[in-house]
Amino acid sequence: MAYREFDTPQISRRSLLRGGAWLTASAALAAVPMGRQAFARTPTATWTNVEAMVDKYVGSRKVANMVATLGWGQRDPLTIARGTLALGGPTKVDPDSLYRIYSMTKPVTGMAAMMLVDEGRLGLDQPIAELLPAYANIQVQKTYDGSIEDVVPAERPITVRHLLTHTAGLGYGIVQKGPITKAYEQRGLVPGQVSRMPIPGIGRAQAVEGLDVFADRLAELPLVLQPGTKWSYSVGLDLMGRVIEVASGMAFDAFLKERIFEPTGMDSTFFTVPESEVDRFTTNYGILNNTPLPIDPAKASIYLDKPAFPFGGAGLVSSSRDYDRFLRMLLGYGAIDGKRVMSEAAVKLGTSNLLPDTATTENTWVEGQGFGAGGRVSDGSYGWGGAAGTVGFVNFAAGLRGTLMTQYMPSEAYPIHAEFPKAVMADLAAMQAARQGAGEAL
Repeated sequence: MAYREFDTPQISRRSLLRGGAWLTASAALAAVPMGRQAFARTPTATWTNVEAMVDKYVGSRKVANMVATLGWGQRDPLTIARGTLALGGPTKVDPDSLYRIYSMTKPVTGMAAMMLVDEGRLGLDQPIAELLPAYANIQVQKTYDGSIEDVVPAERPITVRHLLTHTAGLGYGIVQKGPITKAYEQRGLVPGQVSRMPIPGIGRAQAVEGLDVFADRLAELPLVLQPGTKWSYSVGLDLMGRVIEVASGMAFDAFLKERIFEPTGMDSTFFTVPESEVDRFTTNYGILNNTPLPIDPAKASIYLDKPAFPFGGAGLVSSSRDYDRFLRMLLGYGAIDGKRVMSEAAVKLGTSNLLPDTATTENTWVEGQGFGAGGRVSDGSYGWGGAAGTVGFVNFAAGLRGTLMTQYMPSEAYPIHAEFPKAVMADLAAMQAARQGAGEAL
């Protein structure tokens, strides 16, 4: 099938990148009716429903592969891996296969910010204009997604809290539909990438070079909402990358590597996939009429190129093993393998509800729930998903962590973001029933 056939509303840049990033397992797991002690002595627990879901999608060739990783507390995880790096390819996937995790980058950026808050180098309610003076006199559209000339002054300053929780009033090229979308593209405010190939419908806007330039140009445009008034998915975590640079005195990507990736043991997480690692990189597919077509082949991937700047909202490639280590560190309240990566206080704060009291979530993707540092928060759970079908979460109440890796866009083409937590819930219920049947006290 020729790539020109991608030129449909089904395969637009907005649909591809917007995906279903908001449909994470964290929300469904809020209903887990038991704590960690319910499974503390269940070493033989099996994930039959998760395995069946993985087998169904890979067996029917809806996706080339799928890797589910689930772990209790600080124990080694169980991994269910099926399929090959590319449809029809010879190399099977495993916990070290590499995936574009898109918006699962946001919780990583969020935790980096929490480190600086914990160290007193940032304040949650600190105006970002104290670090980025261009944001001192920001303007706001009078009409949401309306004219970018008809504006009023911001009623309050943008704060660190606002950036972390998508309440700064910033827009997103994959969400907005008005003239500000074109203005973002014209100024190179494109904090994400899909393919080197000129696929019609996706767009080829050139991103600006450097986080500093991105931040300065973003400040030239009005906000779409007054700061602190409403949850609205945004480039807030990308701008947070620049705030981290200024507050830490380090390049954002260097900060992540030195402060999170290396001490956590995440040696397979990159903004640029090294040539030496291409042989374990998956291919990304666009789904058209239930048929997966390659839009970013691993050996010709745009992720082999250095990005215009490190995208703190959607730029990372990682493995199931690596992201599980990140989640395990969070579940250990900042510690992993006896090493302290973050303080317990920083993790507890970052995975709590940080939404400002003045902000509403009504009629949004997270209505009725909280939001922490880059991820959804709901009854002991924290996590987020990615536009290419990935999911990552921790559930502190159950002592459980989970990751699902696959690679297709748009993520709503299949209900995987909803089916994964349902399968996890079904297996948890089965484990509980098995223990009750064995007469064990829960």
